[in-house]
Amino acid sequence: MPTTEPPPAGYKTKLETVHGSGADIVLRSLLDRVQYHDPDGAAEREGISAAAWPLFGILWPSGQVLAGAMVSFELEGQRILELGCGLALASLVLHRRGGDITASDCHPLAADFLVENLRLNHLPAMKYETGNWSRANPRLGLFDLIIGSDLLYDRGQPEALSQFIDRHSETAVEVLIVDPDRGNQATFSRKMGVLGYSHTSRRVQALPGGEAYKGKMHRYLRSGPQ
Repeated sequence: MPTTEPPPAGYKTKLETVHGSGADIVLRSLLDRVQYHDPDGAAEREGISAAAWPLFGILWPSGQVLAGAMVSFELEGQRILELGCGLALASLVLHRRGGDITASDCHPLAADFLVENLRLNHLPAMKYETGNWSRANPRLGLFDLIIGSDLLYDRGQPEALSQFIDRHSETAVEVLIVDPDRGNQATFSRKMGVLGYSHTSRRVQALPGGEAYKGKMHRYLRSGPQ
């Protein structure tokens, strides 16, 4: 197992190896879902509850599904954004393949974990930007492909996420969202339809490594001028 740099003060972490997304990827993740240390009040400033604070640092099944889909996805000419990247597994897969990928998250610790996970996997620096769906993010720009996983666990997220995606989409864009059958998915799809995106989905029943999974890969498309 590779060595790791010390974790952020106040946190316990672990190393885990992810299989089934091309070559194995080593991730430093939080030890569990109760890791919370915020003496400077960053959580309150970012509007993140104490319960939600550790979620960025957990390897989620939907993130593994998205990463597996990126192993063979066509990258040529695509400027790609990962939304709410957390540990950025899908971004690491795309970066290793030479894709033009920008990882984004609103969590203050996500960038530090990304730097360490790049180091653990002997990968060069990767683009990262803060992406807060409820605020302007002028540094982000526009993208041809926008991806994300398990993003719709709060009632207000369909509206915020759909608007954020639309602000950062090129005229012709593809959006891929992996969702574990959460109740807010239908509302999100309706809002994307109002914004002019067509929608299809396919059922996903297994993780890349073969373990059972229950969810869907949702695909939203908007075409450019004819």
